[in-house]
Amino acid sequence: MMKKYIYKVLLAMGLLTLTVSCQKSLEEYNPSGITAESVFTTPEGFETLVNAAYSYQRWWYGKEEGFSMSEMGTDLWMSGAGDATTDLTQYINLQGTNSAITTEWQQLYAAVNLCNAGINRISGAGLSATARPLREAELRFLRAFYYWHIVETWGGVHFSLNETQGVITTANKTPVETFNKQIIEDLLFAIERLPVTTADYGRVTKPAAQAFLARMYLTQKKYTEARAMALAVINGGYGFTLLPNYADLWKMSNLKNKEIVYAINYSVNLSLNDLADPILNPLGHSRGSSNAHLLFAMKYDDQPGMVRDIANGRPFNRYMPTRFLLDLYSDNDSRYEGSYKTVWYANSTSRPAGMAIGDTAVFATKKVYAPVGKLYKTFDRNAIYNANGTVKDQLHYVSLNKFDDPTRSSANEAQSARDAFVIRFSELYLIAAEAEFSLGNPAQAATYLNVVRTRAAKPGKIADMQVTADQVSFDLILDERAREFAGEQLRWFDLKRTGKLIERVKANNPNVATAIQDFHLVRPIPRTQIDAVSNKDEFKQNPGYQ
Repeated sequence: MMKKYIYKVLLAMGLLTLTVSCQKSLEEYNPSGITAESVFTTPEGFETLVNAAYSYQRWWYGKEEGFSMSEMGTDLWMSGAGDATTDLTQYINLQGTNSAITTEWQQLYAAVNLCNAGINRISGAGLSATARPLREAELRFLRAFYYWHIVETWGGVHFSLNETQGVITTANKTPVETFNKQIIEDLLFAIERLPVTTADYGRVTKPAAQAFLARMYLTQKKYTEARAMALAVINGGYGFTLLPNYADLWKMSNLKNKEIVYAINYSVNLSLNDLADPILNPLGHSRGSSNAHLLFAMKYDDQPGMVRDIANGRPFNRYMPTRFLLDLYSDNDSRYEGSYKTVWYANSTSRPAGMAIGDTAVFATKKVYAPVGKLYKTFDRNAIYNANGTVKDQLHYVSLNKFDDPTRSSANEAQSARDAFVIRFSELYLIAAEAEFSLGNPAQAATYLNVVRTRAAKPGKIADMQVTADQVSFDLILDERAREFAGEQLRWFDLKRTGKLIERVKANNPNVATAIQDFHLVRPIPRTQIDAVSNKDEFKQNPGYQ
């Protein structure tokens, strides 16, 4: 399994620190004397480059920075009391000084640079005739993957297919169309050369590249191609399937299941992940591994009968669902119970009289509920939200629990070995549905939607969960994607792709509605980047930002 990435050699050569342009002052120090030329001209050395190119995915997936940029600021999530970046998540005077935006810019461009280095150096790496096309295909996929995150997030910013070496003080503004064309070219190249399966979990395969290409075609409004590529995966005989029970997707013992088309893997040996270490990994992440389990949990350990423990998690209390999101789930839909925690059971030696260990201590619900004579504490719809849907209680609420990790070693352990699912098989059906609807085929769109909804139906409720052709709309498809993928780092991209970001935030997220503006369809370029370039007349800040 591709768990451990080689940082020392790359760090010595400076290849992990390169961004579009370097800071105004740069100290170069290479105590080992190792150079790219001496390492990447050997098959073993080149493998370290490819492995490192994969590792940058971990800076977005499973990390708070990535969640803040891909789930927050949408119609689905509001800030919990612990939200640390409200400028980003609520669009409150958002500027290029935001730390999450700066981090992701630096890491995504470092990733692209490493991919460019590998693609352009591969002919001299001494790889076998079998290994060379495979490794180039992986690098081409990864470059497309990273460039999609860049262009969707920042728009037409810096673009290059060449390796950056030394101090570069200029950057270009490149049209979005150039990014999109290269993304498609790279993915088509990869699909022709990637294997159907891999024994090295975490490496990209042909169906994973096809699935991502289907998403890219949908993003670029190439609906015929999107439909064809989605169906190529659905009907490709690759062995993917929808798990019968939606809740089973999230069990730590079941992460490598048949619904996962592509995932970012984290090791159960946390020392092999990406936590910063002054000696072994000075450029790592301050928390390391997956942090998703921290972000959506409500503050439960301030309630009678409750103390913090491993099973209930360490509640960072960052994000809470909008009332709109919770109301999307009907009583016939198993994804509500399969996605959210609503009951906390007493675990403290100090409890209200009459409450035993294991009794309900806290109950949160999206419904109006006013129990009489119960020992447990209730947070119902009216306790959590005001009448207009704004937040009343930012500490206690129905909590997304897809990312919980009861296998952590202690109650305060911030790192999790949970893999981050990037593409699930259900997405292919929803891509096909959106493509069909866009092509004027609502009946076929309904057919694909109903595949996903049938799996989601509670026993005996399949008929009640079906939609008809006349019900299909972009809003219905977005509602379905919300129910299916809530929290899975897709929502901001979905709303931008469909031209619905501003409209749906204003309609469904009252805590953010007054702040979001048209220019928020792209993020601000980091201030450090703007300050570093010498061609400021050409490389300007995105409109609306300072």
